[in-house]
Amino acid sequence: MTDVARHYIELAHGIEQHFPGYIDAYFGPEDWKPEAMLPLAELARQAEGLARAVEGLGPGPRRAWLKAQVAAMQTTLALLQGEALPYREEVRRLYGVEAGAVPESRFEEAIAGLEDVLPGRGPVPERLEAFRQRFVVPPGRVGEVLGILLERLGERVRGRYGLPREESFTVELVRDQPWGAYNWYLGGYRSRIDLNTDLPTHLYSLPDTMAHEGYPGHHTEHVLKELRLYREQGHAEASILLINSPECVISEGIAVKARAMVLPEAEETEWLLELAQYLGLGVGRAEVEAMQAAVRQQRALKHVSGNAALLLHEEKRPEAEVLGYLRRYALATPERARKSLEFITNPTWRSYIFTYTAGGDLLDELFRVRGQIPSGTDNRPYASGQLPAEGWFRRLLEEPVTPGMVRAWIEGKEGYEAGV
Repeated sequence: MTDVARHYIELAHGIEQHFPGYIDAYFGPEDWKPEAMLPLAELARQAEGLARAVEGLGPGPRRAWLKAQVAAMQTTLALLQGEALPYREEVRRLYGVEAGAVPESRFEEAIAGLEDVLPGRGPVPERLEAFRQRFVVPPGRVGEVLGILLERLGERVRGRYGLPREESFTVELVRDQPWGAYNWYLGGYRSRIDLNTDLPTHLYSLPDTMAHEGYPGHHTEHVLKELRLYREQGHAEASILLINSPECVISEGIAVKARAMVLPEAEETEWLLELAQYLGLGVGRAEVEAMQAAVRQQRALKHVSGNAALLLHEEKRPEAEVLGYLRRYALATPERARKSLEFITNPTWRSYIFTYTAGGDLLDELFRVRGQIPSGTDNRPYASGQLPAEGWFRRLLEEPVTPGMVRAWIEGKEGYEAGV
């Protein structure tokens, strides 16, 4: 098994030499990083051999995970060699999920619902943007607020999920990036969390963002998988994190659900109110609760960026039209619409947008069908085959899981070899 893991890591580094940014993090043996750049055709040949070796492993989640990851690596190599794939097939082969469009009627319904939530009169986009401006964190205090939130979230997560004592993170404010925030996992249970300050930073979004990137999202997942899979179980393939692969769907699903797992909305209200007063933003409980209601109403708009990506890459619509689409249905300012377009046109991220919605939707379905969302008061025993949402979430944090395995869990199967 060590040979398979080593070949997997060597192949990933070979792809990285042709496609910088493909490796998101590596904290494995340094001498497993090849020095010479190999031709893409040779890497493709090696990937075929690796796929055969994975097929020869014993059944179990490790083989299922490697099988899905290696298939995605083969797709990346095909794209790098110039193979033209239809956009939806590219998403399917890289991530193991479908890139489906959502009817605009769902967006229009959500936008109409904002009429009763937002203060003031006039068109919804203008009212929403004016309301957002009341929650802008002064630029000089953004880092301070991030530190407060991460420490509070960490207090809820460290003991609950058994994080090692030495886990830690740093926070940096950056500019000129296609994303809003990013967790750079450094290995050794350490992360650097970057927040992009190209656009104004809104207080109401920060608990979710810091849960997403930190506790119990990306940082927590990477720490636990390094601890459980790599350090304790010797799964060397867990020492490397790849972009454009099925593991990203699971990671983003975890991150999308992270805040709800540890911070109920009623408690979030109190946190936001306290921080708003601390920062002197001039908003009270009524405004905080109204903004939370607006955020809930906008959750149906999470699929707008995916639709925009399909318009751009599948239907070949001009960028100006896609920008207009984002402004209309995502209620984005011109600046935010351009930032969204920058993300879905970036070669590394052009298909990644679907990991957020597909991952979040998979976990929602898993919790709905096979679990229960924690309420704090419901102590009923679970039926056979059921786990509380917390139990499924912990498995996702600690085990090698693919989207196909989650779909199998939803169907009541263990899922090691089903739909990987």
